[in-house]
Amino acid sequence: MAETADVTTEILTDAFTRVREGLPQQLDGLTAEQVLWRPGPDANPIGWLAWHLARVQDDHLAGVGDVEQAWTRGWSQRFGLPYDDMTIGYGQTSDEVGRFSVTDTDLLVGYYSDVHDLTLKVLQTLRTPADYERIVDERWDPPVTAAVRITSVIGDITQHLGQLSYVRGLLDKH
Repeated sequence: MAETADVTTEILTDAFTRVREGLPQQLDGLTAEQVLWRPGPDANPIGWLAWHLARVQDDHLAGVGDVEQAWTRGWSQRFGLPYDDMTIGYGQTSDEVGRFSVTDTDLLVGYYSDVHDLTLKVLQTLRTPADYERIVDERWDPPVTAAVRITSVIGDITQHLGQLSYVRGLLDKH
């Protein structure tokens, strides 16, 4: 019989893989203008949503695994965004979101692919229930465990994938 941590890792791998499979579909065939289109004055464009989704997962899973983010291993330079390297999009103002300028969907998908690979490597290091119970962020009360951090990332990225899908639906009718 599989260990509890093995089953947990399999379930988490499946959840992250579903996002990995869904993201390229939402970006497929978009023009540069569509990638940056904002459905409202302060709304997030589909390109920014894809970048933010990837940045949150990259930052948080690298933290769980205590490994370097994919972003700082060359992706930051390739994107050339006017943001600090540690920016993940959380709490950005509408003006900051408006400075997002990446229109290359292959770049967005490539970055997320590397983030997904990093995620799978980190998940494979979680072999026991104690690995999931390990504190990964003491800035919160109560401190955040690996399990809680991973669960929050899945919630966040699936919400953003839903937002991507919604904006894509608007674009397809626009």
